Amino acid sequence: MKAMILAAGLGTRLRPLTDDRPKALVEVAGRPLLAWVIARLAQHGFTDIMINAHHFPEQIEAFVEAYHDTYGYPEVSLTVSLEKDLLDTGGGVQKARWFFDDGAPFLVHNVDVLTDLDLNRLMEAHRTSDALVT
Repeated sequence: MKAMILAAGLGTRLRPLTDDRPKALVEVAGRPLLAWVIARLAQHGFTDIMINAHHFPEQIEAFVEAYHDTYGYPEVSLTVSLEKDLLDTGGGVQKARWFFDDGAPFLVHNVDVLTDLDLNRLMEAHRTSDALVT
């Protein structure tokens, strides 16, 4: 399954923590938010993950490059979509549309949402609802 993690925001409400790093790399319980979200997606069978980046994008790219050695989940493919200008939610997904052009359902997940929601049940509910968006 495919997912996109929205991680391009400036994180202004988390200042001063985001003065020198993207919100996605702010640590919670000893791990960056992005690490928590990728692990959660991997645990639910998401193997192709797109991450958009704008604020300190080089840090996101370095994190992604080192992710498997640091956190595992070798079956997960991580791709970064760089946004020169901040594109907001719809624009970020639109810029990465080539990643989703197979027509299969995909999940969009904000990097700052930590949840124990059963993502498999969510995806199944979407598939059986015949809705365009869930």
